[in-house]
Amino acid sequence: SASILEDACRSFGNPDTYNICIKFFKADKESALANKRGLAVIATGIAKKTAAVTLKRIAALKAKDKDPKIQAILFLCDHFYSMAVGLFDEAAIFIWSNKVGDAVTSLGSAWNVPRSCEDEFRKAGVKSPLHAENSKFEMECIITVGVTERLRVVS
Repeated sequence: SASILEDACRSFGNPDTYNICIKFFKADKESALANKRGLAVIATGIAKKTAAVTLKRIAALKAKDKDPKIQAILFLCDHFYSMAVGLFDEAAIFIWSNKVGDAVTSLGSAWNVPRSCEDEFRKAGVKSPLHAENSKFEMECIITVGVTERLRVVS
């Protein structure tokens, strides 16, 4: 029910995060009717789609920017985001199998992806062309981990 969704988003304890969370779940109309487990799986699907969109953006940047240093970083970011897609699939299976700890571990690894990508640009002394995408994806990972961790809480 909507109250499950609202409770999940309220659990972040921050009005700004609540609004971001509600907006995040609006990407899938089924989230309004989902139970806690369904909400966690829906979150993995939404974040996985964002990772896939980011992979397309990376491919476009690789085709456009021929600087070898940028190419190397984009190659790494491509690898990181490709791994994230698989981690979300894995997490969804764990959620349905009631292996919440394993799901949170997979999601935690996905959560490292945007930071790792940004770190590579920073180390190279280059402004990240993926900063907006990385920031959005990181917030989606925070939400996904948060709603998944709530499955551990006995109601």
